Parts: sequence; C-alpha cells; structure tokens
Amino acid sequence: MRFSRISKALGVATVVALAMTACSGGSTGTTNTSADTTKVITAFGGEPQNPLLPANTNEVYGGRVMDLIFSGLLSYDASGKTVNEMADSIDSTDSQNYTIKIKSGEKFSDGSPITAKNFVDAWNFGALSTNAQLNSYFFESIEGYKDVSAMAADGKTAAPTAQTMSGLKVVDDTTFTVKLAQAESDWKLRLGYTAFFPLTEAAIADPKAAGEKPTGNGPYTLKTWNHNAELDLVPNPNYTGPRKPKNAGVTFKVYTTADAAYQDLLADNLDVLDGIPASSIKSFQKDLGDRSIVKAYAGNATLTIPSYLPAFQGEAGQLRRQAISKSIDRNLIIDKIFNNTKKVAKDFTSPVIEGYSDSVSGADVLTYDASAAKKLWDQANAITPWDNSTFTIAYNVDGAGNKEYVDAATNQIKNALGIQAEGKPYATFKELRNDVNKKQLTGASRAGWQADYPSLYNFLGPLYGTGAGSNDGNYSNPAFDAKLKEGLNAKSTDEGNKIFNEAQQILFKDLPVIPLWYQAQTGGWSNNVTGVDFGWNGVPLYYNISGK
Repeated sequence: MRFSRISKALGVATVVALAMTACSGGSTGTTNTSADTTKVITAFGGEPQNPLLPANTNEVYGGRVMDLIFSGLLSYDASGKTVNEMADSIDSTDSQNYTIKIKSGEKFSDGSPITAKNFVDAWNFGALSTNAQLNSYFFESIEGYKDVSAMAADGKTAAPTAQTMSGLKVVDDTTFTVKLAQAESDWKLRLGYTAFFPLTEAAIADPKAAGEKPTGNGPYTLKTWNHNAELDLVPNPNYTGPRKPKNAGVTFKVYTTADAAYQDLLADNLDVLDGIPASSIKSFQKDLGDRSIVKAYAGNATLTIPSYLPAFQGEAGQLRRQAISKSIDRNLIIDKIFNNTKKVAKDFTSPVIEGYSDSVSGADVLTYDASAAKKLWDQANAITPWDNSTFTIAYNVDGAGNKEYVDAATNQIKNALGIQAEGKPYATFKELRNDVNKKQLTGASRAGWQADYPSLYNFLGPLYGTGAGSNDGNYSNPAFDAKLKEGLNAKSTDEGNKIFNEAQQILFKDLPVIPLWYQAQTGGWSNNVTGVDFGWNGVPLYYNISGK
C-alpha cells in the first residue's frame, strides 16, 4: 500500500491472471493439509506511523494491521475480487444514489452491535477537516464533502460549513443511503478500503484512546501494542466473515532492517517475511527452496520531488525533473540490486491493472540517456542556475533494498549531471513519512505505492489530485484534476481507462514524481507454517496461515 493506501477508481479493474503468478522460482503458496490452527504466526512488520484509526492510516505497516482488526462493507480476495463482508447488499440504479444494507446481528470485538450509524458516523468523522484525517480525500465523491472538508472550489482551504455530509442518510439500523456528487459506476469497489471501516461511538467520542487500543470488527483484535517492538493480534470471537483465522493469532515484529528479519526467517524465528533484503535477493530462492515466492502485484516505485522546493519550480524545475529521470539507469539497478525481480516503469500505474498502457505519450522521459540528461540540466541552469547544493533522496533504512538502490541512483545522477548527489537515510519508515507529511523534505524522497484495490485511478487521484491525502509533493494541476473527474464520470470502464491514460500525459509533462519500476513481491516463510500466499496487492494472507 505504498507509503500510503488510498484510492478511488474507475472501472471494474481486474487483476491480470498471468501477471499474478510466481514469476521465478519458489511457489505460489502452500496448502493447509493437516494444519495446526493453534499456532501464533510471527510476521515482519514496522511501527505504524499514526494511531490506528481507519481514516488516518495510509501506510503499509499500519494498513496491514487495520485490515486484520477491521472489516469493511467489502474485502478483496487473493485475486482482487470483491467479497461481501459487512455488506448484505450495495445497490444503485443510476451509479449516483446507493442503498447499502449491512448484515444484521454483527458485532464489534467488544460485543457492541454494529449498525448503519456506525458507518455513517465514521465516514463523517473521517471527512471532517477539523479531525485532520489523512484519508479524508476518500470521501470527496460523496455529496456534501466540500462543506465538511474545508476545501474551496479553487483547491484552497476554507472553513467547513457543515459537520456532516448531506449525501449520507441513516434509514434504519441496517440500512443507509449514499448520494454522490456525480455518477461513478464503480464507486462501491472502494468500500473495502481502510477509510470506509466503521467506528464505535466510543471511538468517535475519544479518537485518541481508540487509536491506541482500537475496537474493530475484523477477524482479529489487537491484544497489545508494544511500541517499536511488536503488535499482538488474537482472533476476534465475534467475527463471522469470510476471512476466518486459521491460526491462534498474528504477532507483527518490528524490525529496524530487513536483513535482521531475513536472518530470523532462516533461523525459523520469524514465520513470514514480505520483502527480501537486497543483500539476499540473489540467494533467497536457493536458501528457502519451495518456501520462497516472487509474485507480481499492483505496486510501483517512484521518486517524489516536492513542488515546494524552489529549484524545482517553473520551467527550470520541469527541465531538472526530466534531467534526473533520464539520468537514472533503471535496467542496471534492477539487474544489479534486485536480481531482475522488477520491471522498468513505463507509466505511473501498474501492468497488472486493467486499462494499463505501455505507450502513454510522453513516457520517453523515462528512458535512460545520460547525455540528454546533461543537456536538459544545462538548459535549466540557463534559466535559473543551480545553487550547487547537494541533491538528496530520502529513504528509510528499514525497507528492503532502499539504501542500495538510492545509493546507485544518486551515483548515476552525480555522474550524468556533474552535481553532488547522495542518499538521506531515515532510521524508520515512520520517521520518513512524518517529514513527508509535514512537507519538510529538503530534496527528493523514495516512495512506493501499494494499491488499495485494482484500478488505474487508485494510482492517480490519491497521489496527484489537488489536496489528496497522499500527494506528497503538493502537486496541483487543474487540467489533470479535470481529466480525473472526466474519467470517473465515464460511462464505461474502457472509456474511463482511456481518459485516465490521457491524464497521465499531463503527469509526464509535469513529472511530480519520477516513475522507476513496477513491483514484484519477494517473500519467504519458515519451516513451521503452511498455507502461505500473497494477495493481489503483495500483502501476505495472514488469516490463511497455519502451523505445521
């Protein structure tokens, strides 16, 4: 889920089946023959950036916990197909007005009943600007969002004029209605994402306490959170949905480096690892044998260059972004550091998403050409001279391969452009994300996007739409925003995807981020577990893992 997990989407986007199979060695998972359901599974994790509130969790470490301790109206199976969880039905005759019925008799982990009001109140809480939730952008399709979101038509901040969205109405304990600002035929696909989870009345009354000790409705409940060490999840006895745990719990162990996690995996002190460190990428399939996997998923890697950096504004800034993009030899990095487990990016989305195109106009800016890069850099200097500062790329040390590829990229940039360039390490993902969210970067930052559900829009709107929660670089282009809106209102999936690819042409001109490569999950598991597989978004299906 990228540094973030966010989205909106057009099109019933389906994961391409062939792309989701293991692309080299290992297996696509194991079976649960004679499985031991009494085992607690240990899994690789990190310290969540924020308290565990649905509308404020938009990064991978918090997201994987939230998806286990909460359930939305929908969930997504291993292939990305939607499955009803809390929803009994989600109906619409015009793709703008929806009637949602939830299953009766469902309970939160504390035994309190779940009603339609718990969803409506949670969504209003998430959207209201005074609550400062990172995922508030998810609710912008709902009528009345602008009244609660402190966002004026020109994208500038304004005081909220309402406390609730006019498009949400509670009908009875199991029914509520949603009116969107415009017709969006695929809107319900988003309803399995974190932002749309329900909240108890107590959580809304005291979100600080709820973020530390959440009361959810998912297959697990959070037993303890030992900050910067581990998060212990145990099965939720009140859960009745399709993701019933086949184990006695999941403990996420917080690691400061992927190398340490890998050594624990080899020693059978860690059961599941997603993200093999660069130091072991060439040997892990031999080390682990049929306990390894390489599986394409809906994710990509990019470099964000914030628009608030003076040297990267205006025409000179645009030329500099192009120069940096063309100075990076992506193929060489993928070969030498990632052992060819990734593929060079040709757009801003992912090839496993329906509607993907590898021929979007403007994509030539991603082609490595050191000579052309230097010319572009010199053209920028003719407009506004570079201040001779060091160009930096911020990265988190606790992520697999980050240091290695950032070191390689900055060395290539330095050689091609004749400037000083180096990595700027952060000890943890949380620390990096904090500076990113505070808009305190002094250079570029590495980023990765893990889709929330299969859609082109999921890779575009949440990251580059004006005011979007995961728009790290503060990018804003009214023409791009208009294309997104046009795509969302298209009459068919194919038409919408065509328009979204037209929107990407604008991104290639502006380069708010520099696409690097498409992701494939590299992972492994211990000798002590069975039933391991990874979903369409690269996340292990924790609930399906058992002991041997």
